[in-house]
Amino acid sequence: MTRQIKAKIDAALRGIKDESFWLDDPTAPEPNRPLIGSRSVDCVIVGGGFTGLWSALLIKERKPEWDVVLVEGGRIGWGASGRNGGFCDASLTHGLLNGLSRFSDEMETIERLGAANLTAIEDIVSKEGIDCNFEPVGTLEVATSSWQMEGLAELAEIAPRYGYDVALLDREETKRRVHSDTFVGGLRTRNRCSMVNPAKLAWGIADLAQSHGVEIFEGTTVQDVSELGSVVELTTTGSASIRAPHVVLATNAYRPLLPGIQTFILPVYDYAIMSEPLDAKQMESVGWLGREGVSDAGNLFHYYRLTADNRILFGGYDAIYHYGNSMSAKYRQRPATFALLAEHFFSTFPQLTDVGFTHGWGGAIDTSSRFSMFFGARFRNKVHYVAGFTGLGVGATRFAASVIRDRIVGDNTKESGMSFVKRKPIPFPPEPFRSAVVRLTRYSLMTADRNEGKRNAWLRLLDQMGVGFDS
Repeated sequence: MTRQIKAKIDAALRGIKDESFWLDDPTAPEPNRPLIGSRSVDCVIVGGGFTGLWSALLIKERKPEWDVVLVEGGRIGWGASGRNGGFCDASLTHGLLNGLSRFSDEMETIERLGAANLTAIEDIVSKEGIDCNFEPVGTLEVATSSWQMEGLAELAEIAPRYGYDVALLDREETKRRVHSDTFVGGLRTRNRCSMVNPAKLAWGIADLAQSHGVEIFEGTTVQDVSELGSVVELTTTGSASIRAPHVVLATNAYRPLLPGIQTFILPVYDYAIMSEPLDAKQMESVGWLGREGVSDAGNLFHYYRLTADNRILFGGYDAIYHYGNSMSAKYRQRPATFALLAEHFFSTFPQLTDVGFTHGWGGAIDTSSRFSMFFGARFRNKVHYVAGFTGLGVGATRFAASVIRDRIVGDNTKESGMSFVKRKPIPFPPEPFRSAVVRLTRYSLMTADRNEGKRNAWLRLLDQMGVGFDS
């Protein structure tokens, strides 16, 4: 990096707010009070992100006579649900090709369920008037080198069999959609993904759940879960407690509260920066009239999209794991990654050289070795959990909540019998091997990106084992 480029990046990042753009909203709701004393209810959900909120709403809709309570240690949507890019995707398996490599016999059903799930979210947003800037604009996956076009061509041939409306684009067609000289081609998918303001979506679901009678307590951190005969007791750091015969753990990347679950989760910190609003001339310079969500086709990939006020969110690529599954508020800020993202932003859009950034933030993603959700239960099916969304949970969490609802209320559905739902991923090894595996895998992925996508012996071994790690 030249001194001139570094100076431009430093100037562009000067004064950024150390918080998620989505959560930095003057219209954010006031916090609910914390839980005080002791309670006995029919069902309690731990976690106020998308998984917990959808679970609370769907369970209460199915069982309106139940007392349903949700407890959240911080604020509603303050974790991954308020720190993501806002891609509400139909995929339940982190992409069609990833799903086919792991659940080929079930993919027709999985894709049908995923598409129906996205439609259900859109219907709820429309019917209930949830103001979350929901835009069903689809996606544009771009190739930045010729080898990546081979993968996009393969996907373009397979995807229509599963209901995807796709078009393979050459260099000029891609550049007409979004003006960048870094693109050599792309794959336009017109359906299967919508852009959304994720914090507003979370707040909207919370309001809807409360209107149905769900009680939500914020600032209530659960520290222990134990079985007491026919019920499960949850105790909090504030000396409150709550008992219920049905419990949903929706903590995702955060401490799972029960032993063993954490072996299946790798909390990886993902980062994003948000630009200033683009004026009319700047918008004209980038095109992007379709407003689709964009990602590039590398192993270590970027994702970017427009907001309602024409800012550009630019994130991904530099996923960071901390030894021992460590998580901390200090990890949400990483100036070196913000600078790297800004450098890549200006390489992608050199016409925006005068644009600055207003926000930079990070958050933990609950990565699993198969890149997709997994389910489990404890205490003779009194406690149910789901985790492992690997960054694609804005949409998939609602499907996960529907599976948990059906398990809790005793509905035997075809979905609950699928291998996709019943089978767990391969666990990650313990430390220090876990960190070593992450470092070696990340190095190998970067090497592959620089070597026309050629996967070394380590990546080929992971492929054979059905284990993955991604940016």
